[in-house]
Amino acid sequence: MPTFAESVIKFNSELNFNKTLPDKIRIMNPFKNNPDAVDASQKFYKKYYNDNKRRRMILGINPGRHGAGSTGIPFTDTKRLEQICNINFKGMHTHEPSSVFIYKLIEAFGGVKKFYNKFYINSLCPLGFVFVNEKGKEINYNYYDNEGLYETVKPFIIESIRKQIKFGMNTDVCYCLGTGKNYKYMNSLNNEQKFFDQIVPLEHPRYIVQYKSKKMNEYAMKFVNILKQNKA
Repeated sequence: MPTFAESVIKFNSELNFNKTLPDKIRIMNPFKNNPDAVDASQKFYKKYYNDNKRRRMILGINPGRHGAGSTGIPFTDTKRLEQICNINFKGMHTHEPSSVFIYKLIEAFGGVKKFYNKFYINSLCPLGFVFVNEKGKEINYNYYDNEGLYETVKPFIIESIRKQIKFGMNTDVCYCLGTGKNYKYMNSLNNEQKFFDQIVPLEHPRYIVQYKSKKMNEYAMKFVNILKQNKA
């Protein structure tokens, strides 16, 4: 039986999406295009998930360029990867605002080992998107920002969740990062597919860092209390 880490690494290595996307939208797949992310993510999962324990899922929207797009690890930029997880990163160094809050939450929960022993973080859509603007610059793009994009990736999202549940997930509850559109789409999908008994919405880390930065500690404790309500 493969370990949780081996299942995640295999899942990531097989992630592929080649359907036609709406104009000026591109897929972002660090596991195909970024050897540094592949190396770092494998070290990360072998360090924290080298077991067969059951965990609960926490799902964001889709990877951003400076978080999982760089490291292959959701909500983990290179700064937190090196300073907190103690995993060296060879490539370009990044700072991701959402990662700041996630690791504040992890610290409040009891640290990386304790947190990752209980939870597995990814995104509803495990691959990210970028939009090429008028100046030719790539900016982060969400799966729900374009209805055509969502309909195109919906089967991929459904298949990806099914595969990840098989890693060894407790399906009584799934935590959704995002109380607006991400929760709306995730809840609708769950009603249709019956992945989890319950979807619990939590504020998105980017929102907290951008608009509620003075209350980050309060939000971290709020999240900890919610996450500890359901004991594995």
